[in-house]
Amino acid sequence: MSDDVLTPAPPRQVEPGAFLTLHYRLAGPAGDIINTFGGQPSTLTLGTGALSPAMENRLIGMREGERAIWEIPAGEAFGEKNPQMRQWVARKLLAELGDPDEAYRIGDVVQFPTPNGVGSYAGVVLEVSADGAVLFDFNHPLAGQPVTFEVALIGVL
Repeated sequence: MSDDVLTPAPPRQVEPGAFLTLHYRLAGPAGDIINTFGGQPSTLTLGTGALSPAMENRLIGMREGERAIWEIPAGEAFGEKNPQMRQWVARKLLAELGDPDEAYRIGDVVQFPTPNGVGSYAGVVLEVSADGAVLFDFNHPLAGQPVTFEVALIGVL
């Protein structure tokens, strides 16, 4: 009979391209934007754009079971606000892309298809003109703001 004792493998460590299961919270000055701690954990692969590079870089080297909170300075997580990302969209184009009878209101978040049709991006309604054109802000909602990023790493594959 052997006296060998099985020792558990050390926790896996996050590397570029890793597939992760985690709980995370992303908050700006106005509060939480995303918080999975009260529900199902998220799964994602680093390098696919699910998280900004600034957030992904903070995960590199974390081990399964670890928890961390980072205060990311203004502009680092999602860049600075870019005034060129505020654009008017004609009512005719909005009708072609969606419901022609849609009533846009300030603060609405509207999804647009990417030109290749594979993904989408969002804009926030800032203003609606008398002719129905809409001024959208296509900046990330947290662009130019400090961000709190909290993570509880459950698994690494």
